Amino acid sequence: MTSSDSAAPYFGRVLTAMITPFLPSGKVNYPVVEKFSNYLVDHGTDAVVVCGTTGESPALTWAEEYELFKVVKGAVGDRAKILAGTGSNSTQEAIEATQKADKLGLDGSLQVVPYYNKPPQAGLKGHFEAIARAVPDLPIMLYNVPGRTSCNLLPETVVELSSIPNIVAIKEASGNLDQVSEISRRAQQQGSAGFEIYSGDDSLTLPMLSVGAVGVVSVASHLVGDKLQQMVRAFASGKVSEATALHLELFPLFKTLFAVTSPIPLKVALTLQGWEVGNCRLPLCEGSLDLQQQIERTLIQMNLLKVS
Repeated sequence: MTSSDSAAPYFGRVLTAMITPFLPSGKVNYPVVEKFSNYLVDHGTDAVVVCGTTGESPALTWAEEYELFKVVKGAVGDRAKILAGTGSNSTQEAIEATQKADKLGLDGSLQVVPYYNKPPQAGLKGHFEAIARAVPDLPIMLYNVPGRTSCNLLPETVVELSSIPNIVAIKEASGNLDQVSEISRRAQQQGSAGFEIYSGDDSLTLPMLSVGAVGVVSVASHLVGDKLQQMVRAFASGKVSEATALHLELFPLFKTLFAVTSPIPLKVALTLQGWEVGNCRLPLCEGSLDLQQQIERTLIQMNLLKVS
């Protein structure tokens, strides 16, 4: 954790879905991975999520992902928790990748809702149960992002899965506050009070905290991790006005970082700051000139970029 916090959730309050830096050749830039993961931990990140959506996991090979898990673990050590994005729309593939990551001594796994094959709720339940059984000692965070998967993990299914000991959290990116409220309500009724909800959208973090979330799996934390940490901690300690002021201050950045498909804007922003993160891999692409100018204006307005 970034500081002593006995009441902090298991994975912490601010989790960063880390980008994957690439060389001009298109290969993974592992030296920058090492440097940047340490930078994140020094600037408000409690846990690093490796090979999530922001890390362009659909464009990575399993071999690259496994190497990324090792490199981040070696760089960060025990200074922050590390979650491996090992989800898949193939249950067996997800099991094998998660078992392999588990042997590295990581702190958890992010398991996305299966995409494209659109399983019914019974299939989703069976999928996550099978993965959890295969790695009984590894904490698992579910990841619901129907805008990308075309499949919504419903609250009743989430709460049923929360009874499995090592399914401990969910990253909720449905954008539906009613759904978050229902998960929170049902979890309390069932006695799953230790099950943790994380916002999957930076701009909805504060509203979600008000209905039971404990933190955020963030994109913006690459740039404003310390302030996000301050915002979430302020809300947790009852300083709602302070948390609201920080949310409103950061809101323009939250929106700019999703002006087009993430992580394209984030990579533009980091490049403007001098980080050698490269462009996104196809089928994503580099940001347009208009996007670069928009992001540059936002960074300057927020004192995140020095004016030469």
